[in-house]
Amino acid sequence: MNKPQNPPSFKQLYQELAQNPERMQRVFAHLSPIWKNRYLHWHTLQYHQGPQGLTSREWWTAIKIARLGQLRQMPLKDMQGDSFKFGMPDPVLEYLNKIDQNAGGQIQTLDTEVINTGDQEKYLVHSLIEEAITSSQLEGATSTRQVAKEMIRSERAPKNKSERMILNNYHTMRLIKEKTKENLSIDLILDLHRRLSENTMDDPDTVGRFRNAAEEIRVYDNLAMGEIVLHNPPPAQELKERTQALCDFANGIIPSFYIHPVIRSILLHFWLAYDHPFVDGNGRCARALFYWSMLRQGYWLCEYVSISQILRKAPSQYARSFLYSESDDNDLTYFLLYNLSILVRAIDELHSYIAARSSEISKIDRLLRTTKFNLNHRQIDLIQHALRHATAVYTIKGHQKANNIVYQTARTDLLGLERIKLLVKKQRGRETVFFPSDFLESKIKDGIPPKK
Repeated sequence: MNKPQNPPSFKQLYQELAQNPERMQRVFAHLSPIWKNRYLHWHTLQYHQGPQGLTSREWWTAIKIARLGQLRQMPLKDMQGDSFKFGMPDPVLEYLNKIDQNAGGQIQTLDTEVINTGDQEKYLVHSLIEEAITSSQLEGATSTRQVAKEMIRSERAPKNKSERMILNNYHTMRLIKEKTKENLSIDLILDLHRRLSENTMDDPDTVGRFRNAAEEIRVYDNLAMGEIVLHNPPPAQELKERTQALCDFANGIIPSFYIHPVIRSILLHFWLAYDHPFVDGNGRCARALFYWSMLRQGYWLCEYVSISQILRKAPSQYARSFLYSESDDNDLTYFLLYNLSILVRAIDELHSYIAARSSEISKIDRLLRTTKFNLNHRQIDLIQHALRHATAVYTIKGHQKANNIVYQTARTDLLGLERIKLLVKKQRGRETVFFPSDFLESKIKDGIPPKK
């Protein structure tokens, strides 16, 4: 990834313009913080054709003047003591509107019952696994998705550092919802890091603690020839104070003005990554903190989406969103816009899954009612329940009571489903119990006929 070119000094540009009132008037006729709905950085703006009659430097001056009046200061400061800032241009407002409509409120706002049934746990596990894998891969884990999924689902012990990173991330993501009841604290951040990093660090002593002055940390461009430093984090002696300020920001103590909850969550992500308080695992911890903040503030759907799965597809763009913000007078709007776009894409993918899943359930329901299976309405209802509750357990007495039928009819229903391999029969003590068959959906789609 090429390090973005730093913009020219706004102060110098403005001084040059002030010497030519005619050019100044032309520039002021084109003040706008965005161009074609894009928040351009100088690195890309200089290659676009701007308003007619303006040079790239004049066009950049017009954009900067328009932005300066909209930026709000953050409590986060850089190494020189200058504040980071963010704006709310139209694209930010558009993204926030989509997120508020599709990721908050009540579960009933979805036009399907897929997430509100047994599929809820199934898809939750799927999304948590995806986030655990891809978040770890962003930090260097090399395990394949198939192997990692097998490890988590079979609950086997990890075989190497990469698998341990993924498993740690999975267990931490499962824990985060419980932690949303707590205010953010330094102890909670250290606990998250410990859970994410345990048995993955070269030096076990670095787990769950801030880096110290002897541990000089820099962020390098791993793809560049030679050592190109992308980021120098603040000194270790400042970390406790800076992290306490981060906690105050997360808990709404600072600043005094209103910040949209999603904006606050994304800025927390940036803040922890910028401070880089740990020897390793900062990215995973920053993304975990983002999820903590979103769930704490009522965006329940975020438990079912994986932002890292999308970030992983274009890691250079993710890194560039950090660098754009740092290089352009600490303007965090670049980072906000990129992460808002990722979140909207992740939510859209979830809704696409829900629509596809709803269609699939309807298709399976039609298959169950065909003469090939020859099931009665009680058996169909039970299998529909089993499709949504993979860990359900059925008994003859339970089926009898639920349907107000005699014992022999209930027994015939369950044994009939076991005979065509939709249920599995097991003995549990003196009682016979029935479980949904493995690959139940596939067996229904394949249309397994009953044995004669």
